[in-house]
Amino acid sequence: MFSRIRSDIHCILERDPAARTAWEVLTCYPGLHALILYRRAHWCWNHGFKWLGRFISHLARWMTGSEIHPGAKIGRCVFFDHAMGVVVGETAEIGDGCTIYQGVTLGGTSLYKGAKRHPTLGRGVVVGAGAQVLGGFTVGDGARIGSNAVVVKPVPAGATAVGNPARIIQADADVKREQVASQMGFSAYGITQNDDPLSQALRGLIDNAAGQEHQIALLWQAIEKLSCLPNSSTHDCVPKDAALLETFEADKLNQLVGK
Repeated sequence: MFSRIRSDIHCILERDPAARTAWEVLTCYPGLHALILYRRAHWCWNHGFKWLGRFISHLARWMTGSEIHPGAKIGRCVFFDHAMGVVVGETAEIGDGCTIYQGVTLGGTSLYKGAKRHPTLGRGVVVGAGAQVLGGFTVGDGARIGSNAVVVKPVPAGATAVGNPARIIQADADVKREQVASQMGFSAYGITQNDDPLSQALRGLIDNAAGQEHQIALLWQAIEKLSCLPNSSTHDCVPKDAALLETFEADKLNQLVGK
């Protein structure tokens, strides 16, 4: 038991830059307290003391602000940062080395007893603040769930899920921010340097429309020059409403989509 607590304290000191000493973590971190109480409740649950396990989890909820069902399975070196408002369902599984921020729900969408209703998180998953992971699917190893994302389908290993409903961004191996994050062992708040894929698609359409308008303006300008030649038989062939100048405001539209 004590070796497990020491490893929990060590992982918190590694991942949280605000943590200064082991004594501070042991006495002032509700995420650690929630884990310690969960393990007592989990032991009771697995040994047939169902009511006692639920009662311990109820006390833990009152003391730490986290509601972790005693039937859930939580691996080693899991860090509940701040821990307030965290809800972990009965059939949820959390792999080793995961980081879960405040306001996260690992919930279910099925009402059938005995079914796998809650998600399974692989090793090293980061779930950002306020994220909702709902359903009996798997989030792959090393995946990241962005803050306030609502995830209702599996997330591949190493990918990032952002938005509501969540959209998948595949891993980018050459992100400079991740070089710093890897030194700390996690990615803070599950954010990603990449943009929302829907925003990227909209920007691509905007850029394409801006490029087409530019090409059309060049064509009309070329026709206008040809019609002005002395020997040209196409005088006054340029319509009055021809777009000789570009008016497409791509920058303004991109600002509306978001940076």
